[in-house]
Amino acid sequence: MLTYSEFSSLTIGKPAPDFSLVDLQGEPHTLSELRGRLVIVYFWSAECPSVERADQLLEEWLPAWGKRVVVMPIASNSNESPEMLARVAFDRSLPVVLRDAGHHVADAYGALTTPQMYLIDENGVLRYQGGIDDTNFRNRTPLHFYLREAVESLLAGRMPDPAESPPYGCTIVRFK
Repeated sequence: MLTYSEFSSLTIGKPAPDFSLVDLQGEPHTLSELRGRLVIVYFWSAECPSVERADQLLEEWLPAWGKRVVVMPIASNSNESPEMLARVAFDRSLPVVLRDAGHHVADAYGALTTPQMYLIDENGVLRYQGGIDDTNFRNRTPLHFYLREAVESLLAGRMPDPAESPPYGCTIVRFK
C-alpha cells in the first residue's frame, strides 16, 4: 500500500526536478528546454471535473500572460487510455498533453491529485505548488485564484504569497 511518505516532497525555492516526457503525438518535451519562461507543471486528467474547470480558467488567463508563461499538462492516471486523453485534449483545444504512463513524474513531484499545480520560474526553481484556487468540498465558489496570483507575482518581480496551498480535485490513479 502506498503512503504519502513514499512520495517525494518538493521545497519552494529549490530547483524543480527535470523530466522528459512524450506528448500524445509521440514528440518529446523536457522541462529544462523551457528555461527563460515561467512553467506551470499541471497534473491533468481527462475524467476529473475539477481539471475541466482548471482548463477553462487557464484558457481565460493565458492570453494576458503571453509567451512568458507555458503550461505543461501531465496525464499520470493509469486508468486513462491514450485514446481518451487525445479525444479530451482535442475537445478542450489543448495544444499539448504529456503522458506519464508510469506516473514517475507525478511520484517525483509528490502529486496526489488532479489538478495539482507547480509553478517554476525562469531559472527552473519551484515558486508555487498546490491548487489552482481555494475551491474545496465545502467551498464551491473560489475566493482566491492562487495560481493566477502566483504567476502575476512572478511576472511583477515578486515572490508568490502564499507559495503553497492545498490542492483539490480527483486522486491520481496509480496501478503498479
